[in-house]
Amino acid sequence: MQKEYIGEKSISFLRDILRENSAKKVFLVTGRKSYYDPAIQAKLKGIFDGFEIMHYSGTVNIPIIDNIQTGISLFYNLSPDIIIAIGGGSTIDLAKTINACAAQNEEKIEQIVKNNNINNKGINLIAVPTTAGSGSEATHFAVIYINGIKYSLRHPNILPDYVILDPELTYTLPSRTTAVTGIDALAQAIESYWCINSTSNSKDYARQAIELIMKNLLTSVNSPTPASREKMMQAANLAGKAINITQTTAPHAISYPITSRFNIPHGHAVGLTLPSILEYNSQVTLADVQDKRGIKYVNKTINELVSLLNAQNAKDAKKILTQLMTSCGLQTKLSQIGIRKLDIDTILDEGFNPDRIKNNPRCVTRDVLEEILCSIE
Repeated sequence: MQKEYIGEKSISFLRDILRENSAKKVFLVTGRKSYYDPAIQAKLKGIFDGFEIMHYSGTVNIPIIDNIQTGISLFYNLSPDIIIAIGGGSTIDLAKTINACAAQNEEKIEQIVKNNNINNKGINLIAVPTTAGSGSEATHFAVIYINGIKYSLRHPNILPDYVILDPELTYTLPSRTTAVTGIDALAQAIESYWCINSTSNSKDYARQAIELIMKNLLTSVNSPTPASREKMMQAANLAGKAINITQTTAPHAISYPITSRFNIPHGHAVGLTLPSILEYNSQVTLADVQDKRGIKYVNKTINELVSLLNAQNAKDAKKILTQLMTSCGLQTKLSQIGIRKLDIDTILDEGFNPDRIKNNPRCVTRDVLEEILCSIE
């Protein structure tokens, strides 16, 4: 059972958790930016006094296999009692992957990742997000890239044992980072809500997340307040809990090569196709429905999402999502972010993931995705 510490100044519980685990040697995984923010350093002052720390700043945007291999070597050298991840989703994913892979008997890390060969649980992991977006602290999977191709580790053993959600760690986030991560959380919640794997519990998490994001995202981006920061962190965690049950769908599937090949932040990449795919899903037919609960159920679900987005219909919801991106300062056209029409085939070659696409309530073909990408070119 994951233990959660939530609210302002909850970072102060970190030292108590270390003592609770009788930890002496700590493997600390952080990003290369947020952790060094003076405001975050001030919050962490004194917490690690008296512990032996191995600090690894392994990734900037996406975890790659080299980051994992380097991290595991350092991990083995220290033989830590506990692992802590302080950073955004990529940092937490990296820590989860290092911890999981280090616990397996297989020596070839690449094969563990590609085969999802996770049998043994690692040491206890504490996840401390410094962004409000990925929800990685609430999921039992982690994203890794090998030669630009996205892979997912997925196993209950990967779920962090402890989570600290302290909104004060997000107070100094730049507006663009706030926007990108916030849109990621919104996309996760929406995709989880319409996913064919949805349950009453996942829908409840997603519904709460969407409501919080629609009320607080623009404020947190353009004129942040402590309240909006706290609500966005709650929303991101709820969205993470939702996709932990359902996984994501088409917008996420097509986003990965946009990030890995064109260096577009993950949340921005997902948001590019989210409005169009919502409209596409609203037009589901008996011939292409993928949810076993049927076309009426899918239509009801999309109508509920339309209402949650304060829209009149799916077309209106598409406009609202697109305008939300624009109001957050994020471009909504591929050409605006340096992606040309001739690049679309590359995106399709690497982003048309049948396993991820089959979670979508309406069947999505390569031709459909091509049409959607061309519409936002």
